[in-house]
Amino acid sequence: METIAIIGGGASGLMAAVEASLALRQAGAVAHVALFEADPERVGRSILATGNGRCNISNACISADAYRNQVFVEQALMHLQSAYAAERDATSMRTLEANPVLDRFADMGLVTREESEGRLYPMANKATSVLDVLRSTAAELGVDVQTDKRALHVDAPAPGGAGCFNIRFADKTIAHAAAVIVAVGGRAASGIQLPEPLACSDMQPVLGPLRVDAQSAKLTRQLNNIRVRGTVRLERGGQRVASERGELLFREYGVSGVSVFNLSRFAQPGDDLVVDFLADIPPQDMERFMMTRRKRMQKLLGGPLTLDRFLEGLLLPAVSAAALRQVGLRTGDRFTQEMVPQLCDMLKGMRLTVEGIGDERQCQVRRGGFPVERFSPATCEALDVPGLFVTGEALDVDAPCGGFNLHWAWSSGMLAGRAAADRVSSGEGVECDGSREDAEKRSSNKRSPFYTDDVNPSSGRDSRLPVASRSDGPQATAHAGGSCSSSRAGKPHHLRRPHHPHRDERDKSRNQRGGNASRNARHRNR
Repeated sequence: METIAIIGGGASGLMAAVEASLALRQAGAVAHVALFEADPERVGRSILATGNGRCNISNACISADAYRNQVFVEQALMHLQSAYAAERDATSMRTLEANPVLDRFADMGLVTREESEGRLYPMANKATSVLDVLRSTAAELGVDVQTDKRALHVDAPAPGGAGCFNIRFADKTIAHAAAVIVAVGGRAASGIQLPEPLACSDMQPVLGPLRVDAQSAKLTRQLNNIRVRGTVRLERGGQRVASERGELLFREYGVSGVSVFNLSRFAQPGDDLVVDFLADIPPQDMERFMMTRRKRMQKLLGGPLTLDRFLEGLLLPAVSAAALRQVGLRTGDRFTQEMVPQLCDMLKGMRLTVEGIGDERQCQVRRGGFPVERFSPATCEALDVPGLFVTGEALDVDAPCGGFNLHWAWSSGMLAGRAAADRVSSGEGVECDGSREDAEKRSSNKRSPFYTDDVNPSSGRDSRLPVASRSDGPQATAHAGGSCSSSRAGKPHHLRRPHHPHRDERDKSRNQRGGNASRNARHRNR
């Protein structure tokens, strides 16, 4: 059997394994789908940490313009939508506008619900429910999951298509595959060497808190762990680079919160963060708002106001005290009309100077990786290395918070999984260990497709030993059950089910009871 090897058991890798197995089933093909995870204990650990343990799996308003390398992502999402519509045999507009990722999760049994800003979470409100359905579906489809397998190097097949991909692991073992999907994420992308010319660019942590300079930190230290809501602008040389509205969290080293995380994707040292505490009031209306507020409060109190009293109900006391100090005012000062411009500037434009990322451990993604220009947006397949696919964060794609990055992981995994299965089931995959004729001669060999690299050249005999599986049972096989069209009747031998004496006797008995051979073949694959 041919093998589809998936390196990485996170969101993208698990979805690729599921989608490859489903595509094989739909094609009526038999192949081995194996997933290798570096974690010594389990797959999907990274999924459990997303969304503060709740897993914000997608967004109700997915748009390609939210992503880095927008054109590539837009084409990829369009191809996925088209493949989904074709799979469902869709003619209705509802299906054409549906979210293929959510529909695939619904197929697996996951129910989702929508929260603010279109964020989609599992109904159970726990990331474990997302991982559970992925793991269960992969197991039911026969995916061979192996943990504690850290891939270091992927060798391309020899020129001319002879041989296969060799995956070299840290434990000195080697796996052979007709197609390889690299889904290692951003943290590990630079640690795996792919065939030339595929080179991983430097990975920079983004989508995290920002550190401010020493002067600005005097303010943020006073407000450590205080949360406010408003609009935060990122400015460079006085020009606005980006703007985010939402929560901001002051920290000793700088600022955090969703709005800051999103701005960190664009921030550079020396940029300014400008905090607008009253985002609902246009700048041109601020002075009138302040004077009207002062007049009403003085009328009620029957006397003059201090600055801290005037700001009560508008800002938290600690925030107003710190902000006043930044503009040279004190909380106990009497509020006069001459102070209005200063207060307006403070409320609409508290400035903090960016120094860099605050805490890399909190960053949700890594920017960089393998350049999208070397991959097909329709399949995530390397243009220069057919049969090799890269998905998820390992590609140079990132997006803001809100489910966008996980949506890309699921989507790219679906594209690559289906494309790898189509490549193998159509006979386009490279042949492992020699020519197609050699593969046909070995089709009845029941060895595992994974071996240590131990060939005896003097005898010309393959003496490679099987790599020990981490599971107690035999290595599982992903079968392509369901209907098989007549165009698949002439499938090459390397894609037919291998010889098995007990199955042959059983199939012979079935044929004697009647029915055509094609129908019986379909039953055998279920």
